[in-house]
Amino acid sequence: MDLKLPIKIIDELLDEVIESTGVLDLASGEIRDVKLSEDNDPPYDGFPAEDEDYDFTSGVLTNGKKDVEFRIEVDVVGRKYSVTPSELLELKGRAARLFSAAPGQGPDIEPVKPRRPR
Repeated sequence: MDLKLPIKIIDELLDEVIESTGVLDLASGEIRDVKLSEDNDPPYDGFPAEDEDYDFTSGVLTNGKKDVEFRIEVDVVGRKYSVTPSELLELKGRAARLFSAAPGQGPDIEPVKPRRPR
């Protein structure tokens, strides 16, 4: 099955949040087609994880008014984002519940705070 979902990518810096969009491949955990959002104020240029103020990255999957938050791994050298196999397995279950409910209805899904790297 080839299932790819649009996601929001949030790079947390010490005093700033950089938003991007991308496409998550639920089979491999790879995130492709990453584009910096034009809503960043001021506009951000570069790869956020290379910034000396970089803290961590999370992703958001949305269906209507419901969101599921998850942790994103960053490969600074390759300038790539991905989701670990264990996080991907958990995300698949949460995404199934998210998309089986009609937008704005159905069971409440609590967003899980991304775990900060240690």
